[in-house]
Amino acid sequence: MPLTAARPTTALALDLAAALDPVRFAERAGIVPDSWQATVLRSTAPRTLLNCSRQSGKSTISAVLALWTALYTPRSLVLMVSPSLRQSSELFRKCADFYQALGRPVPAGSETALRLELENGSRIISLPGKEATIRGFSRVSLLLLDEAARIDDPLYLSLRPMLAVSGGRLLAMSTPWGRRGWWFEAWQGAESWQRVKVTADMCPRIAPDFLAEEKRVLGPWFYNQEYLCQFAETTDQVFAYDVVMGALSSDVRPLFAPAAGVAETGIEGG
Repeated sequence: MPLTAARPTTALALDLAAALDPVRFAERAGIVPDSWQATVLRSTAPRTLLNCSRQSGKSTISAVLALWTALYTPRSLVLMVSPSLRQSSELFRKCADFYQALGRPVPAGSETALRLELENGSRIISLPGKEATIRGFSRVSLLLLDEAARIDDPLYLSLRPMLAVSGGRLLAMSTPWGRRGWWFEAWQGAESWQRVKVTADMCPRIAPDFLAEEKRVLGPWFYNQEYLCQFAETTDQVFAYDVVMGALSSDVRPLFAPAAGVAETGIEGG
């Protein structure tokens, strides 16, 4: 499935290079990846967290990875999940634009505003995040969570089993949104995630003068989260996160311990 109209031998060589290296694929789509983007594209980590500044290119590189997976892994299922329909549409549009830029290398069997089905059996589906309606997908090859810090815990927990049989990859990208929720816990926890942090000053496309203005206008609370990827306390909480966690101890017996004869399942005598 050649990606160019060049001479057959050249086209085959270029296509083979793109199939073996997603960075080469991105370059053919018109993207010159930053070093961190190249690392993410070439990573084989099953679980990745992207803690990235606004406008750093996290959605762009995720869309490239989605299309590369669908084109070169026949019958793959790529799910893009975002908190809202608008965000789902924007992420899918990036993927569709790359597909068009490459000349639609594998013909589409079906194509809508949020779904692309290729003749090789692969599907790319973008969905708004609603736990009650998103269930039902299985054997997911690549699961992309956009604005992951704003995806609530029940939805996240309902998505993880979709990778159970396929052994697929999970990539969750976001800027911080307070010290709360599964994404914050995953970032600062002990689980074996690949963690990638990209602050605004690491992005060559964001001018220092713009950042200086944003810092003055937004103030430190918003600026540190949006551009420096720091997890700040929420503005409406009474006690700081560290104060609450410092008050907890596993050495203290719970006041309301399970009654005698009640198993961990909660069923007496079980």
